[in-house]
Amino acid sequence: MTESATGRRSRITPAREAELYEAVLDLLREVGYDAVTMDAVAARTRSSKATLYRQWGGKAELVVKAIRHGKPGCIDEIDTGSLRGDLHALVTREDDCTMEQNSALMRGVAMAIHHNPDLRQAFREQLVEPEMEQMRHVLQRAVDRGEIRPDCPALDFLLHMMVGGFATRALLEDQPPTRDFLTSYIDAVVLPALGAPTT
Repeated sequence: MTESATGRRSRITPAREAELYEAVLDLLREVGYDAVTMDAVAARTRSSKATLYRQWGGKAELVVKAIRHGKPGCIDEIDTGSLRGDLHALVTREDDCTMEQNSALMRGVAMAIHHNPDLRQAFREQLVEPEMEQMRHVLQRAVDRGEIRPDCPALDFLLHMMVGGFATRALLEDQPPTRDFLTSYIDAVVLPALGAPTT
């Protein structure tokens, strides 16, 4: 982050920033990415549009930062002593109500990611790549414990499998994933693919 960007960021308190991010997430769930405008965010949060542009530069950056802010901490902070425990703990960080909200959020941005290069780049750099790196740490611990072979061909696809289970339920089956669904999916699909213990 540049010095000028850091200076701009300091003008908004963490509480106000969180309030803005929640408003952005609400708008995304309500109308989807394409219909969210900086004018709408400004009106919803009683902010000036100029302040929003100074702080975040544009809609794509603001939306991705809001999504990242809404995530419940780093994946690789979870360490239960087993891969199954880690993945189950990852799922249980959010309750079913939050998962339902996240499904609405996914519907709000999914198509826009494919059609908007700025959003796609920000999404990849600030969300996908960091989460893939965190997943690699979780998997490396499992390899070090002897739960997974280091040459397992599914190692590079854990995040794909996890996102796939969530997205299929949310987008194709038109119902939000639940803790029960995702923990069953982990035991029936993800762990067997990795050759990891399922009990």
